[in-house]
Amino acid sequence: MTDIPPLSTDTKDGLHHQDVEHIFGFDGPLSAALPGYRPRQAQTEMAKAISDAIAGQKTLLAEAGTGTGKTYAYLVPALLWGGKVIVSTGTKNLQDQLFQRDIPTIKKILKAPVSVALLKGRSNYLCHYHLERTQQNGRLTSREDVGYLRDISRFIKTTMTGDKSELSRVPETASVWSLVTSTKDTCMGTECQYYQDCFVMKARKEAQQADVVVVNHHLFFADVALKDTGVAELLPSANTVIFDEAHQLPETATLFFGDTVSTSQVLELCRDVHAEGLSHARDGAEWSKLVAPVEKAARDLRLAFPQDIVRLSIDQIAASSPFFEALDTLKDSMSELIAVLEKQAERAETLEQCRARAIMLQDQIDDWNAEPKDAAKAGDYVLWVEAFSVSLQLHRTPLSIAPIFNKQREGVPRAWIFTSATMAVKNDFTHYVSQMGLWNEPAFTWPSPFNYQEQGYLYVPDGMPDPNSRDYADAVINAALPVITAAKGRTFLLCTTLKAVRFSAERLKQEFEQRGLNFPLFVQGDAGRTELLERFRNSGNGVLIGSQSFWEGVDVRGEALSLVIIDKLPFSPPDDPVLAARITAMEKKGMNGFVHHQLPEAIINLKQGAGRLIRDETDRGVLMICDPRLISKPYGKRIWQSLPGFARTRLESDVLAFFERLSTESSAAPPAKV
Repeated sequence: MTDIPPLSTDTKDGLHHQDVEHIFGFDGPLSAALPGYRPRQAQTEMAKAISDAIAGQKTLLAEAGTGTGKTYAYLVPALLWGGKVIVSTGTKNLQDQLFQRDIPTIKKILKAPVSVALLKGRSNYLCHYHLERTQQNGRLTSREDVGYLRDISRFIKTTMTGDKSELSRVPETASVWSLVTSTKDTCMGTECQYYQDCFVMKARKEAQQADVVVVNHHLFFADVALKDTGVAELLPSANTVIFDEAHQLPETATLFFGDTVSTSQVLELCRDVHAEGLSHARDGAEWSKLVAPVEKAARDLRLAFPQDIVRLSIDQIAASSPFFEALDTLKDSMSELIAVLEKQAERAETLEQCRARAIMLQDQIDDWNAEPKDAAKAGDYVLWVEAFSVSLQLHRTPLSIAPIFNKQREGVPRAWIFTSATMAVKNDFTHYVSQMGLWNEPAFTWPSPFNYQEQGYLYVPDGMPDPNSRDYADAVINAALPVITAAKGRTFLLCTTLKAVRFSAERLKQEFEQRGLNFPLFVQGDAGRTELLERFRNSGNGVLIGSQSFWEGVDVRGEALSLVIIDKLPFSPPDDPVLAARITAMEKKGMNGFVHHQLPEAIINLKQGAGRLIRDETDRGVLMICDPRLISKPYGKRIWQSLPGFARTRLESDVLAFFERLSTESSAAPPAKV
């Protein structure tokens, strides 16, 4: 392994550019240690810009096309610079990948003497107290959960971290997890008999002592909003915060800077009040009769909307709707519950906790549609409801997160690095900058090293109907079938709705059977995302159908994925209450909601979906976008100009010939220019 020469760095200047060039160069340590490593100019330049930003404690927006190697471009300066670094990623999967693979690799190659910690949200760690309670209460209803509980009871005796991702035998979605983990509301804190052994506290302590801490966006922003994840204690000492997959931040921040309360929380409270009341104050109240009206009021609130799934702003709910009366009934019944808990709370710590939870829930429900104390802020939020099959959520969502996020960035100077493959629209960062409030900060784009013109096609089939027409979903499958057949499976079909996923799965299943095509079908919802991807890769000729969760953060290299089909341009549904309110607010300022919000949002989303196809220099394939608006609408050009620079065609024959060449030539010829 090639050693790094003594670094020409001091704490004032940061990592010098010649050091960066050596590390990423032909004769550098990365080249010596990583099989198949090739220096890339874009990666080196990006690492220099990040190094300068870290040294100067500045903000930097860094967009890097697929294949640039952005992870190493920020890890090298972050690990060598010194000081405390928080790295925040888009998902827990990416968080694990950074902690288990990428950081150890760079740390070893650079011989960087840094300590690293992984910090997840509270619900990812087993809780000794709640596990013991669940074992004693015998509240499990299914045989499956009883088996899972046995696995968890064995696991807690051997695990060092208590991280549930280590116990793969128990699915992440298993309902038993909610009974053996804590929430901010149900944590006993220093009063807990297991406080010294608490996995959450251990993880936070490690994070406070580590040089580099890996978190995810949900955790970061939950902390800013709730102060309950341990990040609040880390931030004051951090010199650098790096957001990877930074294009997800506006949505994540919106989620946490708003306020949400649900009927599920009310029903969970009732369940706990009933159990704790019977355990510690059986003579204090008729507990069943006390919680019954609250439970009924919560269920009646959900039943105010007969439809299966509902998303409505408060203005869209008719004044005559039973919703408002049901909401008042819930508030009244909560008051009666709290009055009893006030008298009984001193009899047990758990009853006091139920009292505090009940008051907090009542405050959230009261505040949801109360007149704001500051009249100037009345228009800054949108109030809306979301109903699921058995629960209802009340949301209060900020129209813009920019002012709130900027407040978080004030104070102690530190470097803020935002990086992603998709933040700009045709090298223009205006949309992202306005969402996050990052005005006048330096922003750069480094292009992908891939030769898209030679590695694949962008194919927009001719003669497709209008995307809103009734026969559009059938037309997508009709156009896709010959191409899937030519690609010998090896296809992602990315849909914009779950309804389209289900329809496409049914049609393709029938067509494959009728035509004798032996392509295994993998459909979102049939198994977890990781398992579906693994099965898809192993099949070698599969067809995977998915919606939003497969548009990004999915990496399938080589021949297993040769065709990505996108059914429609991913515009947000116009009836989304938050989107509608934001567009109204923009139009009041004389802006165009479609041009300034919906279009750039759709382009960034589409770039993510398109990025699934070509993952390294040898990948070849076809990106098929079925939506005719890409060609027929004036804004279509702006969309395809923002996509990778594939050769373009509208002819099915070009695509079939391309796949024919791929299968007959050992190294496929580049596609003909059209």
